[in-house]
Amino acid sequence: MSNQTKDIINPEDAVTLYGLFQERVKRTPDTTAYSSYDEKSRSWKNCSWAEMEVEVQRWRTALSKEALSPGDRVAIGICNCKEWVIMDQAALGLGLVVVPLFCNDHPENVAYILNNAEVKLLLLDNEDFWLLLNAVPEKPETLVRVITIGKFKNSNDDLMSSLHEWLPEQGDEITPPASRSDGLATIVYTSGTTGLPKGVELSHHNILWNAVAGIESVPVYREDVFLSFLPLSHTFERTVGYYIPMMAGASVVYTRSVKELAKDLLSVRPTLLVSVPRIFERVYGKIMEELEKKPAIIGRLFQLAVAIGWKRFEHMQKREMWSMAFLLWPLLDRLVAQKIRDRFGGRLRAVVVGGAPLSSEISKVFIGLGLPLLQGYGMTEASPVVSVNVIHDNMPSSVGIPYRDVQVKIGNDDELLVRLASHRR
Repeated sequence: MSNQTKDIINPEDAVTLYGLFQERVKRTPDTTAYSSYDEKSRSWKNCSWAEMEVEVQRWRTALSKEALSPGDRVAIGICNCKEWVIMDQAALGLGLVVVPLFCNDHPENVAYILNNAEVKLLLLDNEDFWLLLNAVPEKPETLVRVITIGKFKNSNDDLMSSLHEWLPEQGDEITPPASRSDGLATIVYTSGTTGLPKGVELSHHNILWNAVAGIESVPVYREDVFLSFLPLSHTFERTVGYYIPMMAGASVVYTRSVKELAKDLLSVRPTLLVSVPRIFERVYGKIMEELEKKPAIIGRLFQLAVAIGWKRFEHMQKREMWSMAFLLWPLLDRLVAQKIRDRFGGRLRAVVVGGAPLSSEISKVFIGLGLPLLQGYGMTEASPVVSVNVIHDNMPSSVGIPYRDVQVKIGNDDELLVRLASHRR
């Protein structure tokens, strides 16, 4: 990518996550913020930062008329879309605390989270999930309003409102409450693998610091395009695939669905991707199936491209000597590697992989073919990234090096201990 524009909003200027949004609107109001697929026109529809600001003000106005006070909890239980961002920013702009929910989670888990966090307002895709929530033994008890993006039939439920009816035609000018960077921004519930889901409290500073540290490790530019498909309810996608693009002025395209991901990659042609290993495991499996059906010479050509490509990668990482075999690369790239990269849109300059380890075998294949996979490690409690590989120092069998000021060590019982050296918050 040429003519890359570096336009990073630092945490000191943003102060809060809503402040980050306001600063981005101020800097680049007319550039594309988000894109979504419109089924009616069968095309991608763009939304600028200025248009997002108009919508956020409408939602803030609607929220301000509810029985809510700064510090109250608002839950978002919808799938990835620009409305997720709008509700998040509208709530944060009123000093509310956002509780993200997996949109396809078990009703019992969601009901527990709503009660445990004492959520007062809930945003859902449609009425169906609300009916399931009402059927669980421990029904949500603290809600004062449930908003559904789609229309609903149960008009007798006083708690429910459709988004269309709830939103005013235009927003009011509302002065945001005084906010501190160390103020509570969100409560993210973990999967509960060791019991019931546990709420992790994260401040504005926690997330802003992690985002800017991420950009320092993997540069992001205003011209970059992210393709978002991991759930925003997960802190990995939320920080890396939402707040980082906002901090850098990049645009985000929301995929139609995981099933449509292959088509969307070809259509959108992202430059950056936040992924989990499963995506590459599936593509690898499909490639192996295709090779089995083709003449043996094709398979040998593929393996040769991977082998020489891997040696070139190791040479560029200064871990391997130059080889005469590298002279074959332009031909192998045209015949094999470029075709694989084209499946991902053909212009990815970095793919950050987390959530689980990606096997060295599969990493070697894709990296050898020129896909810049960068594995990392993190946890919700760390907002979430702890370490990540970088382009010039990429060891695929590792999870990279810690972010600046992050200290790690192995404690008792081989437990990994992590702390932020300069800001122990």
